[in-house]
Amino acid sequence: MPEIDTGNTAWLLVSTALVLLMTPGLALFYGGLNRAKGVLNMMMMSFSCIGLVSILWLFYGFTVAFGDDQNGFFGDLGQYLGTKNMVNEVWGETGIPAYVFIAFQMMFAIITVALISGAISDRARFAGWLLFAFAWATVVYFPVAHMVWGGGWIGADIKALDFAGGTAVHINAGAAALALALVLGRRVGWPKDSYKPHNVPMVALGAALLWFGWFGFNAGSELTADGTTAVAFINTQVATAAALLGWIIVEWVRDGKPTMVGASSGAVAGLVAITPACAFIAPFAAALLGLVAGAVCALAVSLKYRLGYDDSLDVVAVHFVGGWIGTLWIGFFGSAGISSLVADEGLFYGGGGIQLARQLAGAAIVSVYSFAVALILAFAIQRTIGFRASSEAEVDGIDLAEHAESGYDLAPAGGGSGFALAGLGGAHAAGGGAAAPAPAEGQRTEKVPG
Repeated sequence: MPEIDTGNTAWLLVSTALVLLMTPGLALFYGGLNRAKGVLNMMMMSFSCIGLVSILWLFYGFTVAFGDDQNGFFGDLGQYLGTKNMVNEVWGETGIPAYVFIAFQMMFAIITVALISGAISDRARFAGWLLFAFAWATVVYFPVAHMVWGGGWIGADIKALDFAGGTAVHINAGAAALALALVLGRRVGWPKDSYKPHNVPMVALGAALLWFGWFGFNAGSELTADGTTAVAFINTQVATAAALLGWIIVEWVRDGKPTMVGASSGAVAGLVAITPACAFIAPFAAALLGLVAGAVCALAVSLKYRLGYDDSLDVVAVHFVGGWIGTLWIGFFGSAGISSLVADEGLFYGGGGIQLARQLAGAAIVSVYSFAVALILAFAIQRTIGFRASSEAEVDGIDLAEHAESGYDLAPAGGGSGFALAGLGGAHAAGGGAAAPAPAEGQRTEKVPG
């Protein structure tokens, strides 16, 4: 049995726990951005992924993603089948037990599926979501993870770089989110009615947990504790900080006031953008990336109003757009002086456009594949068991309709129907009254992350 490296193993165990924490953080972030009467349904879609995807990953997901390459699209189905005993196996040359690496990558699979749910808040049947999560993880995420990281087509042949998930996680989830938003259609009353976040402190807490966990996500992806781990760690911090500033600057100029929701969303946009590039660029380039990503993602929120698709919590604007920015950034600022994996340096380092073209190809392939398959899956689910909740369930509250519980007990002390109050989100939550005016184009009334 190869010797276990206890230091690397300890670091990856900590990183694994940090990445798992990101999904409850996402649940809080999405839940706070949602209306009060749909907060539990929104959070359940994240928590259910922890249960479902963990089991799928153990039994066949990992071997599809990281088994020996068979055809460029998926790995050896029998190599790491979940029924096998791998207690004595060590992963590669890292000295890390195979089960630790399996657990680490399991957390990536979980949060990637959970990210999609923010696009369809307030209007999806929970059974439809679970079926979609099962099918999409199986036919999209697992093969894409292999193509990008497991020795498959995108990583090995095209040579597109993705250190921790710009294509495999964020572009992948963002493309699927757009497909679901188109199939399920607009929420009742959107965009005329106000859909303000019902709990801004919850949004900030969720963003903070995501930020904290993301150090395991990015720096942990090195699998060892070395110089690359250090650059990934500091790049994650400075890019996220700069993106926070970039988003609130846009808000300040456009809307006159910076907001806590904007700061939280900007931070998540920075985390998304730096993910693929964190180990391939210098810290100054990471800070510049964050500033650009924060500003562009804030502006990208207006796309749904211009194009008419109801992406409830702006998964497309933050994850899809942010993932594309970070992925292409490697083609501009990738440096062999930072990482030996950068065979062709970025455009601004004199390497020409070779790596940029590779990044573009990798991102485009994942975008088209994920969008197309998600569209087909969503249509199939809608036509069979049903995916879109009824308009009555949406208006009365998806929490009660799907889970028979509500997030808040706001019944008056003397009795009466509490959910009439609890179900009112945004401007209505404090005491009713007329509906708030429609938001200006591009103004976030429901922010996303990530």
